[in-house]
Amino acid sequence: MSSDRNAVPAPIGSACAPAAFAADLADAVTLLRELPTAGDAVGDAHRRVRDWAARRPWLRADLAVDEPPGTTRVGYDLLLDHPEGGTVALSAEVDDGIPWLVDHSTHWAAGQVLNVDGHNLSVATALSTIRALGARDRRLHERLVDHCILLSEVEDDIEPLTVTETQQAADEFRRRRGLTDRARTLDWLAEAGMSEDAFWEHVKMRARIARVRERFAGEPARRHLAEHPEQFTVRRAAWVTGPRPEPLRALLDGPVAEFADRVTTALLRGPEAGRHGSAGATGLRLEAAATLTSRLPEPLRTVPTGTAVGPVPCDDGHLAGVVYEVVPPDPEAPGVLDAARDVAFQAWLDERRRSAQIRWFWL
Repeated sequence: MSSDRNAVPAPIGSACAPAAFAADLADAVTLLRELPTAGDAVGDAHRRVRDWAARRPWLRADLAVDEPPGTTRVGYDLLLDHPEGGTVALSAEVDDGIPWLVDHSTHWAAGQVLNVDGHNLSVATALSTIRALGARDRRLHERLVDHCILLSEVEDDIEPLTVTETQQAADEFRRRRGLTDRARTLDWLAEAGMSEDAFWEHVKMRARIARVRERFAGEPARRHLAEHPEQFTVRRAAWVTGPRPEPLRALLDGPVAEFADRVTTALLRGPEAGRHGSAGATGLRLEAAATLTSRLPEPLRTVPTGTAVGPVPCDDGHLAGVVYEVVPPDPEAPGVLDAARDVAFQAWLDERRRSAQIRWFWL
């Protein structure tokens, strides 16, 4: 349900007498019964209500729209200021006599998030299933809480978005999902069951959330960098991951400086290497980078220069690696202040989450 009703109080002396208010209520019911209920006609409904409200400014009338899942019809409430204070909400249903609030509470799709071959998946079941399978993304439920916090944070942001802000949010959305052109984006939307209008509404919300993140840019980022320099050191490292620890342990035998060469040799030999007394390369993956410490796998983030680590559990397998060099943070180096901004932003979110009153609805 959505409404643009604001919290600005009505001017003193604008309230109408009870008899006049009763007449306004009757007119409001007539108006509601005449509003179009097709989902693509909501704009017309808003225009009709604005014209009606302009002739009755003392009511501060506002239209609240409900878009139930699984249907193209919408429902409406009309919100009116009462002359003695408070707000009156009116509903009117022409077709079957059931207001949208009651109808939606028992709607077949009201608590559903997915339907596959006729089988419905409720929101509660989806959340509990994701928690049970949470090895892939252990922070999913925290991210849902974070999203609620951010929605409340941008609730009062009424400053119009610029074209640049919207485009940057859209580009980030597509980049993170590998959607390099319009065709791929449309295919992704179709697969996700998201309309183009819903996509752009999501993008606009992300743009407003980006404004919250930008509060931590500039001086706040520099301050966070100065207070937590260890989070922003640059480490030059190489590491290999695999399903089993034994092959990784063998790769650590020898000088640290030759670690990447040993892994490369094992990869070139392939699975046959295991038959010759060396590390079998099945499932091994070598990576190397000179990047911010926070962007490395967790086991490498505290390793001193010239030190090897592993094999240690990491994600769904094991990791072994070496850190060749550790460089102190440079605020002027590309990406450092952006990283400090993001870390400061996440630290603020973490603190908000810890102090928030959270209630999950599993049933």
